[in-house]
Amino acid sequence: MGMADVLRKIKQAEQEAEKQLAEAQAGVGKIAAEARRTSVQMVTDATDESVTETQATLDAARSKANKEAESVAKKGQKTVDAIESSASGNKDKAVASLLDAVSSQ
Repeated sequence: MGMADVLRKIKQAEQEAEKQLAEAQAGVGKIAAEARRTSVQMVTDATDESVTETQATLDAARSKANKEAESVAKKGQKTVDAIESSASGNKDKAVASLLDAVSSQ
């Protein structure tokens, strides 16, 4: 093998090495891009899940608060009804007492 053949083989080896380096760099770029896409998707999924869980927690709290408010309103209405009933019975007695007082004078 002559000097020209050796130089040609060296040149071919250099070109092959440059080609492999370029392919490796392209592969690294693809891997990095895929990793970025995956991380963005993971963050998006986590955010969506967090929003869903937060909404469920708020809905549960709102439902519980509404039930408690209904219970308090029912108790309050019972108290109002009892007061009105008592007042109605006392009104008849008060009218009768007033009429007795006016009649006796």
